[in-house]
Amino acid sequence: MLADTDAIATVAVKDLATAKAFYEDVFGFVDIPMMTIDRKRQVFQVHNIEQFVFLIADDPPMTCARLDHFGLSVGAESELDDILARAKAWQARDERVDIIDKHVDDRPFLALTSFYVAYLLPMMVEVQHWNWKDASRAPAARADA
Repeated sequence: MLADTDAIATVAVKDLATAKAFYEDVFGFVDIPMMTIDRKRQVFQVHNIEQFVFLIADDPPMTCARLDHFGLSVGAESELDDILARAKAWQARDERVDIIDKHVDDRPFLALTSFYVAYLLPMMVEVQHWNWKDASRAPAARADA
């Protein structure tokens, strides 16, 4: 492990170029060259520079249960559908793309729509859209109260 960093996750990816292409194409992750160190550290910007995925190459590599994941939220269900379509396009040409298809957890005040996807990294990504049926229960509404 690198002495000057706190590792969030250590991973082994045999085909880093393909993994980078997937996460860039499907999620819009952007490589941060000033942070990335070839074969040692990969850092992706997620949405904006303040959101990121930080991966360290280490031995032994990280392993996870299939449903271990981190989540990303989108502002509209159509965005979720677009990301899912890109993931399914990758899956059509590479069977290693693991998708748990879109579903809705429907509650009286909230419909949470999500899907999960993994590719070459040990953790899945859950993409969520929060549809607040009762806007007064949304976190932003409660914070202003």
